[in-house]
Amino acid sequence: MTARSEFATAITGAVRYWEPRRIAYNLVLATAVTLWLVLTWPHFRPAFTLQGALLITILAALANVCYCAAYLIDVPLQFARFEAMWRRWRWSLWLAGMIFALLLANYWIADEIYPFVR
Repeated sequence: MTARSEFATAITGAVRYWEPRRIAYNLVLATAVTLWLVLTWPHFRPAFTLQGALLITILAALANVCYCAAYLIDVPLQFARFEAMWRRWRWSLWLAGMIFALLLANYWIADEIYPFVR
């Protein structure tokens, strides 16, 4: 197998693993945002504007760009000697990234958005 075909195989394997999990990632983050809105509804009512919709769209896009960081770790580790072990444990990278994204989203809402909504 050539280096090019090995790299293509690694990319294909990474896409097959990570992209189905992106749906769960987005659902978890969307649930966190929805809970903030529902549980503090009167406070966020003024934020429902076109500008607010644009901001939430940009933040959702940035969250998905950050999700792609998994590829920077996954693809090189598929070439490591412990590749078989990595494939069994890469769910832990997803879980760590998901927890980090949830913490970041909650911090951003609580500290950067919530105080400034009028």
